Amino acid sequence: MSEDMVDESVPSDDVSPERSSAGVERALEATLFASEEPMSVDQLAKHLGGIENSAVRDGLRALAVQYDKRGVNLVERGKRWHFETAPDLAHLLRREREQVRRLSRAATEVLAIIAYHEPVSRAEIESIRGVQTSGGTLDVLMEAGWVKMAGRREVPGRPVIYATTPEFLDHFGLSSRRDLPGMDELRAAGLLDPVDDAFEEAMEAAGQPEEACEAEADDDSEE
Repeated sequence: MSEDMVDESVPSDDVSPERSSAGVERALEATLFASEEPMSVDQLAKHLGGIENSAVRDGLRALAVQYDKRGVNLVERGKRWHFETAPDLAHLLRREREQVRRLSRAATEVLAIIAYHEPVSRAEIESIRGVQTSGGTLDVLMEAGWVKMAGRREVPGRPVIYATTPEFLDHFGLSSRRDLPGMDELRAAGLLDPVDDAFEEAMEAAGQPEEACEAEADDDSEE
């Protein structure tokens, strides 16, 4: 047998099975299945030996479609990917857990302010709320894993600034902060009623009811 014939029988190493589309999908599936934490595209690319990010994204999208109708879904939360139980089957896996302490109204307000305005400092939170915020409120949110310290504001005093975490997005079923409800949705749900009431009270305290403001505006327009 000639050397040329032997060479022709040896498979080429130019295209590694692991780097083909199917190979990338299998590698991603195995990696995410074994991972204890959600992983970003960058983390997955490095873990798989420097595969291009675009190939990782394509593989993740293909896997997500494959798992769409299964008992577990591949989902992206806060730019990180992981497997989770299909929403319609979650009741089958429920187990008794320790009762989670409900957030106080103050903690709920602070969490909402951070989510919509992050990154924000404690002073900025207090300015928006109009009342002082205790350190304990922020501690509760950080212990829950929904809020983190995100650095310091480069102003005199360099106050700590706070932001939400990927766990916050995951807990509330959000892919990103862009999925937070808008002002119209909040108002329709009645969640802005206290704000509207506070505005009216402030106008009355100033001796200028809202109707008076509208009347003055009409007078000015007539002139």
